[in-house]
Amino acid sequence: MPETIQPRMPAVFIGHGTPFNALNDNQFTRTWREFGRSIPKPKAILAVSAHWYIGATAATASPAPKTVHDFNGFPREMYEIDYPAPGSPELVRALQELVRPTWLGLDTADQWGLDHGTWSVLTHMFPEADVPVVQLSVDATQPVSYHLDLGRRLAPLRDEGVLVLGSGNIVHNLGRLSPREEDPHVMDWALAFDAFAKEKLEQGDHRALVDYEKQGHTARLAVPTNDHYLPMLYTLGALGEKEGVRFTHESFQHGSISMRCFEGV
Repeated sequence: MPETIQPRMPAVFIGHGTPFNALNDNQFTRTWREFGRSIPKPKAILAVSAHWYIGATAATASPAPKTVHDFNGFPREMYEIDYPAPGSPELVRALQELVRPTWLGLDTADQWGLDHGTWSVLTHMFPEADVPVVQLSVDATQPVSYHLDLGRRLAPLRDEGVLVLGSGNIVHNLGRLSPREEDPHVMDWALAFDAFAKEKLEQGDHRALVDYEKQGHTARLAVPTNDHYLPMLYTLGALGEKEGVRFTHESFQHGSISMRCFEGV
């Protein structure tokens, strides 16, 4: 029989917001479900989540990664969520080759797994949990440019049927949250930084997005820590400089969290 040709997969960035989005049926989660239905079924998913922010570049290497409930004080139903997607040793091996000479730590002891930055999104995109998932950490010790460069090395995975998924939030300031999830009043600095990111994404100006701190006070408020910002650069790197972006969602949650999502076109 002729070998099945695996279609090239997208690279996508999802603004994931509150963990409650795993259970919610709202404007965000409907967009995620629609994306999952709109693409061919991936061979595997490489997820870069804001919530595995450690001092190394590492990957989950368990054949059955656990569902990590990386939050405190939530209702019991949040801790009962299970996303039992299998791992992918094949994808881990491919990652090791692609990122050389960067050292890739392998979490064979299942110390981590799939955190809510990954499963809160995938439970909508691929609710059957039947696509293998490997999660890649965000190395907190590296400069911003490192993450874009590493993302570029991930691009060949897309030709092997792997969906590259960055999950974070371009604007993410928990200290300035409104208690109202759908507060119509969004902070001026949040709107300004989100508009800056949108413009640079449309222009393909990767350098400006790496040098986001040049936006001064606005950047310091929008990105007080860059754990949620950096996953976007992995998606951008995997797209390369010749692909444009299509925004699949634009809005805010709690007045200070940008839910902007995009994919390559």
